[in-house]
This record gives sequence, structure tokens and C-alpha cells, in this order.
Amino acid sequence: MAPHSVQFKTNYLVEKKIEPFYKGGKVQINKEGTHLLCICQNKLNIVEITTGTVVRSIEQEDQEDITCFVLSPDDEMLVTGSRALLLKQWQWQEGTCIRSWKAIHTAPVSSMTFDPTSTLLATGGCDNTIKIWDMHKRYCTHNLKGSFGVVHLVEFHPDMSLLQLFSSSMDYKIRIWDLQTSKCVSILETHFSAVTSLSFSPDRNTMVSSGRDKICAVWDLETKSVKRTIPVFESVEVAVLLPNSPNLIGRDKDTDSLLFITAGSKGILRVWDSATAKCLYTQKLPHTKQKSSEDGVDENNLTHCLLLPNQEEVVTVNAEHSIIIYDLHNLDLKKQFVGYNEEVLDVKFLGPSDSHIVVATNSTQLKVFELATLNCQILHGHSEIVLALDVFKKGLMFASCSKDHTIRIWRMNKDTGKVDCIAMGGGHARDVGTIACSRLHKSFIVSGSQDLTLKIWKLPESISSAPTKPTSVVESLYASVTEKGHDKDINSVAVSPNDKLIVSGSQDKTAKLWSSSDLSLLGVFRGHSRGIWCVQFSPVDQVVATSSADGTVKLWGLKDFSCLKTFEGHDASVLKVIFVSHGTQLMTSGSDGLLKLWTIKTNECDKTLDGHEDKVWGLHANRQDSAVITASADSSIILWKDVTEVELAEERAKKETEILQQQELSNLLHEKRFLKALGLAISLDQPHTVLKVIKVILREPQGKDDLEKNILRLRKDQKESVLRYCSIWNTNSRNCHEAQCVLNTLLTNEPPEDLLQFSGIRGSVEALIPYTERHMQRMGRLLQASMFVDFMWQHMKLTDLPMEENTAPGPNTGITQRETSKA
Repeated sequence: MAPHSVQFKTNYLVEKKIEPFYKGGKVQINKEGTHLLCICQNKLNIVEITTGTVVRSIEQEDQEDITCFVLSPDDEMLVTGSRALLLKQWQWQEGTCIRSWKAIHTAPVSSMTFDPTSTLLATGGCDNTIKIWDMHKRYCTHNLKGSFGVVHLVEFHPDMSLLQLFSSSMDYKIRIWDLQTSKCVSILETHFSAVTSLSFSPDRNTMVSSGRDKICAVWDLETKSVKRTIPVFESVEVAVLLPNSPNLIGRDKDTDSLLFITAGSKGILRVWDSATAKCLYTQKLPHTKQKSSEDGVDENNLTHCLLLPNQEEVVTVNAEHSIIIYDLHNLDLKKQFVGYNEEVLDVKFLGPSDSHIVVATNSTQLKVFELATLNCQILHGHSEIVLALDVFKKGLMFASCSKDHTIRIWRMNKDTGKVDCIAMGGGHARDVGTIACSRLHKSFIVSGSQDLTLKIWKLPESISSAPTKPTSVVESLYASVTEKGHDKDINSVAVSPNDKLIVSGSQDKTAKLWSSSDLSLLGVFRGHSRGIWCVQFSPVDQVVATSSADGTVKLWGLKDFSCLKTFEGHDASVLKVIFVSHGTQLMTSGSDGLLKLWTIKTNECDKTLDGHEDKVWGLHANRQDSAVITASADSSIILWKDVTEVELAEERAKKETEILQQQELSNLLHEKRFLKALGLAISLDQPHTVLKVIKVILREPQGKDDLEKNILRLRKDQKESVLRYCSIWNTNSRNCHEAQCVLNTLLTNEPPEDLLQFSGIRGSVEALIPYTERHMQRMGRLLQASMFVDFMWQHMKLTDLPMEENTAPGPNTGITQRETSKA
């Protein structure tokens, strides 16, 4: 089959994992703009913005969900509130809890905020009350009652000399509390729906409030009256004031008026002038928005927005749990993270050097991740859930198919990494569940559908050739050949390495081989007892691999369509199969969440990888065959790195080191440098080697004295190791003498209080006692037996003395004893 020089893979390790880290709620970024904090059920995740990885997760000990959190303005204190009605203060850089205390609220805390000095913490609860906490003196300073329903918004006035707190609850009113008197001094009424945000001007005399009643209100805080009501024609979740810095979006050099940005149900950012109530700028997104028929609400409506003035960036969060960072000068996209992927249906490596991956989730959108930074590019085009993907050989073009009955072709710009749709085709009558690209040249695509047909789509020259300039035109594709392929849903198709053959697998338990030129049937593979989930051509042999819901993988010969091998080991459906190690091994993924690595020649499973908790729908190897990517229904994507070479190199280095150390040990024993020999043997952590050294010492003329002298000169940790080894040697009667010698040395020379300080002393003594008693009983029996032998020897009659000594006549007769015996 394959050349003997191929190195079989033995193990993969997780190199990178893309997991859900945000499922809605508040998002906050530290003032330096390096870390993002967000909630995911009972965890508060801290994400490093440069790499997109979760560097730390803060988790409640009681496993209760975190209802809200806040980071102090000086980035020193992080406080979380949970459903267990506890408030906890964290050292968030280390993830350690400094203190926790009861929130006093009778219902969970729904909102919290720090004052500008990071001294006071305000918590608004679902019990209609607001509590103020002095974080330095650690006590509750105020209990403010009078709100109606859940207090979902609390904000301190930026001028702390006024000691004012603003809040809003379910009655849509904004209350101003005087912290000196603990009373509500004013109620601001203009909104007819929930108030979602409050922003204060730099001069601290003006406030902008936003609401879901599609208006923003500009308030004069001196007169407590509305200066202007601005209709924004969308349900606004956040309104944030723009800094006075020049060159920011919407701000002219001559404009000093108060500008603010709104984010809401339309899914775009807009800049407004509070003086003229005009919209100065509307963000234009690259994709066409899909709106509901009622009020133009976008499917990706924005749920949160925050400003990073030091970085001159604005961060938005949409309903799809995507966290997007824009440049505040022009609202150009800088970075995008996906907090939650739902069920991941397929994944493929992408890019000329496999630097990206493209992911199909339970969504109409495709996501392209840059593996180095986890920056995500979201691709819009399909109108229904995308079901499958395949990538052309060079990795810059890929195809997708969807429940919307269409296929699309996408191209990545190798310089910028930007991906655009360049072609689409329609013609299937039902969901298109599988797609495969030609391998040699970018000449055609084959698709399989729930309408039981296979289609071949020829690619025009304008698509298959390298683009001379970027274009936004989406070409139309038409199927050149259509053929009814199976009696049930077609789950998988694959194209042979030479582009001449196509294999399809179906729910009807069969796989079929087709000619790629006209889809003429060449043969049928029968043998699986349940539906086939995946089919693959071998890259080197005339062999097809199929994986099935019957838990097996089969290899089939293309000449006679017979089953060559069957691989059994999965306890559930085998969803994907790929060839690795130049066609000498298989890797499979199952609905049990396991990956298995098989060697074809031996039919054996070499390794089982457990990294997912649900069905593994996606499995793909990179072109260098050095890594695989997997995607699962548990919303996680794992990059597995081949560590076979690394482990072999480590094993070789370990063996070489052991050989050198064994040689050094032999030299030390030959030179009778017993202390060094003991130390080296203990450092190897090999009980048998240490025993060997002790036996050599005991063979010396003054062996016991030498052993005692050397044992006592060992360090404490070395004595602990020797005592632990004694419990191992003592289990064997051949080595108990050496074990008892060492034990005697330690017990007679080490004070009991020192022995009690040894780590693992309890376990070692417990292991020594029963075997020592057994050895004592055995020695006792041997001693008794030896004394009995000695006694018998001393009292035994000798029957073989010389004959002459017993020939004397009897006392009164002349008959000899010999004659008597003869008689």
C-alpha cells in the first residue's frame, strides 16, 4: 500500500479550543482595553482581546448562575452577584475571591455599578430596593426603597460631590436619589417603555437617556427637565456619548455639540446630534439585512454597546452573541468574536497555509475564524441553515450548501483574508445536505440532497481562474448533470483524487460509485446494516471508506466492490471518516463524542481521543497532515495537533538519558562512592535501581555500617523516597532483608517527630506493617523448623556402625546378636 517510510501517528493533543464563552448579558472591558469580561451561565469569563482566548474563568463555588457583575473604574475590584443572593469581590487578574457577603436583597441582584472613585458600589435588586456599599469599610451605607419592580439600571452622578444616584425600574421612570438623606429627590418622566441606558455629558449638567420606546431624551440636570426628545425610530438598548476628540465619526471640526451613538433593534450604529436631533451618520454593513415584516427589526439587533475612549473604539454585542469592535473614526470593523456557536455542523481548514477555518453552525451565517487571533468574519448569503462545506485543494475557495436548496461558492483574498461569495446555484427541490469539490482542478462541484438526487455543477472559467481584481458580482451556476442517486436522503459525497469518480453514501444503507463525467452508475457497495453517514476516497489506493450508523467503518475495493476490512470499536454512529498518514491510517468521529485513530494494516484502534461531549459532526485534516480540526454539537471546535514526532523525540531523549545515568551509576558503584550512587538512583525515581545499589552496599565487608552511614547522610526528600521504596520492596520476601535494614536505620536514628514530618509517612507505614508481620511469622516458622532438625540430629541413633562392635555374646548364652537376628 503506502511506502514503509510513512510514520504512523500515535497521538494528538488539543492545541486550541473554541468554546462558548458568552451567552448574553453584560459585557465590560478594562480601561486598558486588553481584557473583555462577560458572563456564560455560572462562569464569568475573562477573554484576552489580542488572542481571543479565555485566559481565566471565575466560577461560583455554589454553582449558581451569575446574575450581574461590575468592574471598578480603576480596574482593581470585580464584584459579582449570584442567584444565591451573595456578592463576591474578586482579584480578577488571579481569579481569587477576596471576600463574599450576603446581598441583603430578598431577590437576586439585577444591576450594579461603581461610583467614579471606586469607593461605593450600588446594587439594584429584583426586590424593588437599592443598596449602597462602602467597599473600603465593608458595610452597607444606604437602603433605598421606593422603586417599582425590578431595578434594572443604576448609575452614579459623575460629580461625587453631589452624592446622587440615578435609577430606573419597571415603571419606566428615572429616579434621582440624594445619598445624604437617602430619599428620592426627583422623578424624571418621559419614556413609555423600559429605560435602557443613562449617559452623562463631560460638563455633568446634561444627561442622555435611551429607551425601548424608540426615543432618546436629553435632560437638563439642573432644572430636572427634558431639553429635547429625539425620535430614533428603533428600540434603543444603549446610547453612549461621543468624546470631544476631533476626527471621530460624525464630528466636524467646527461642531462642539453633544453627539451620541445609539445601538438597538436595527442592528447598526447611528450618530446623533443632541442639539439638532438629526442623525449625522448611519453605519453601512457589508451584508444585506433581513428584516421582519412588522417593524424592520434586524435579526442581528444590537443588545449592548460600550465606548473605549482610550483606544478610540466602540464595542457592540448583537443577539447572535457576537462581540464586535469598531474603529471610532470611521466605524470600520477591527475585530469580531463569536461568544456562542450553537450546534456546529461542519468545519474545514481554509487559507493557503491553513491559517483559518470556516465553520457551519446551526445558523444561516458562515463563520471564518483566524486561528492565531480567533478574529471572526461572518459571511451572509444563505437564507436557511448551512449544512455542509468543502474546500478546494489550494484552500482559497470553498463551497457551502444549505436548507435553502442552494449551493454557494466563496473565495478568500489571500492578502487581506476577506471572504466573498462569488457564485450561487439553485435547482434542488429539498435541503442540500452534502457537497464536494473537485480535487485536481477547480472544475466542478457535486451536491447531494434530500430530494434523492445528485447534481454536478460545472464551474465557469471566470470562477476557476485566479481573479485579476475583486468583484462583488455573484455569478449564477446551473447543474450540468442531475441523477436520482438513492432511495433515501443522501448524507455524503466525495470526489476521487483524479476527479474521475464520485462516491455517494445514503440513509438507504448503500454507497454508490459514479462516473464524474455523466453520473453513470459504476457499482454499489452493500454491507452496512444502517444508514451511511460519510464516504471518502483513499488518497493513494483504489479504496473507499464508509462510516455508518451501525457503528462500523468499512473499506471497499473499487475493482470488485467487495468489503476489504471492517473496523469495529465505536459504540454509536460513526459520523465522519478521513484518511491520514498518507492513506495508511483512518480517523473517525462518532455521535458518542469520541475520535478514534485506526491503522488500516492491523485493523486496530491506536488511540481514542475524548474532547467533546456530544456528536462530532465535523472532522478535517490540514494539508500538511499535522493537525485535525473537529466540530461538535456541544458548540465547541477543537484543533488537535499531531504530537507523534514530539513524543518519539522525547522518548528517545529519555532513553539516552537513562543509558548515560545507568553508566554513571555503574561507575559510582565500581568506585564505591555509595552516597552519590544512592542519590543518583533516587533521582531516577526507580525503586529497583535503588534496591540494586543497597544490595551492592550490603555485600561489602562492613555493609550494614556503610548503609546506615549513607542513608543518614541523605536529604529529607531522599529519605522520604527511600521509605516509600521500602514499602514496595517489603512486599517481596527476596527483598525484605534490604527493606528491613533501611527501615531499621531510619527508625533507630530518626526522631519520631521528624519521621512524622515525612510526606506520605502514614501510607508507607500502613503498607509496611502487614508484610513485616508476615515476614516475622515466616521467620518464626523457619526458626522452629531449624531447632527441630537440630534436636533430631542430636538424639538420632546411628544404625550404620561397624559390625564388630555388636558381636559380643549374651550374658548367659553363647549366641551372638547376629545369630539372634538371623533367627
